[in-house]
Amino acid sequence: MLAARLIAWAAAGEAAALVEVTGVAGSAPREVGAQMAVSAQEIAGTIGGGALEAAAIHAARRMLAAGDDTLTLDQPLGPEIGQCCGGRVRLSIRRTDPDLIATIAKAEEEAAQRRPTVLIFGAGHTGAALARALAPLPLNVTVVDQRSEWLADIAPPAKRVETALPEAEVAAAPPGAAYIILTHDHSLDFLVAEAALSRGDAAYVGMIGSQTKRAKLVAELTRKGVFHDNLICPIGAAGPSDKRPEVIAAMTAAEVAAKLL
Repeated sequence: MLAARLIAWAAAGEAAALVEVTGVAGSAPREVGAQMAVSAQEIAGTIGGGALEAAAIHAARRMLAAGDDTLTLDQPLGPEIGQCCGGRVRLSIRRTDPDLIATIAKAEEEAAQRRPTVLIFGAGHTGAALARALAPLPLNVTVVDQRSEWLADIAPPAKRVETALPEAEVAAAPPGAAYIILTHDHSLDFLVAEAALSRGDAAYVGMIGSQTKRAKLVAELTRKGVFHDNLICPIGAAGPSDKRPEVIAAMTAAEVAAKLL
C-alpha cells in the first residue's frame, strides 16, 4: 500500500513524490489512476514498468531535488523511449505532504472495502497455500475452519474465522463472493457447497475433490432442487494433473481471479 510507504518515508525525513497516470490515449501499460510513489532511493507501486516508468522515476527525483512541488509529463510510447505500445500517457507528479498522504490512505481504505470477497473453507495444506496465492491480489480473503491449530498458520492479509458453523459465514457473505471449499470432512464440504449454491449470487463456487465426489454432490443437490451448473469441482482442474497443494492453489487462484477481477 502506497500510504504506508509514504508514512514511513515521511517519518524518516525522506521527501517523496506521487506519480499518477491521469490520461491514456491508445495502448499503454497501465490505466488512468495507476499510481506509484518515488523517493530519492526507493519506489513503491508501478505505473507499468519499462522505459515509461524509468522516465517517470527520473523526472520525480529531479523535481524533488529541485525543490519543486508539481510536474506534468506527456509521454508518447514510441521508439524515442524504446517502447512499442504506440499510445500516449499523461502523468501527474506531485510532492507528497500530510494532506496528500491522508487522501491516499483514505482512498486505499475505501478501495479495500470494495474488494471482492473470497471465503476459503478449510485451513489445511491446500487452504493455506491458496491463502498465500491470493494474498497479492486485490481481494478480501477469509479462511474459515473449526480447528484453531490449523488457523494459527494462516498469515495476514487473510483473515481467520474459527467457527463450528461455517455455513453461517456463507449466509453473512456479501453478494458476488467466491466460495472455495476444501475442509477436512466431505459432509462438511457438501453442507457449505449447498449453502453457497443456494444463495444464487455467488461469483464462484469451487470444491476440492474428484469427478466422483462431484457426482455425489450433484445428485444430492438435484434431489433438493438446488441449481448446481456453476459448481467447479475439482478446483484447478484446467492446469497440470499435479496434486501438490501449491499447484492446486495456483490454478485455483487463476480461476477465482478470472471470475472476480
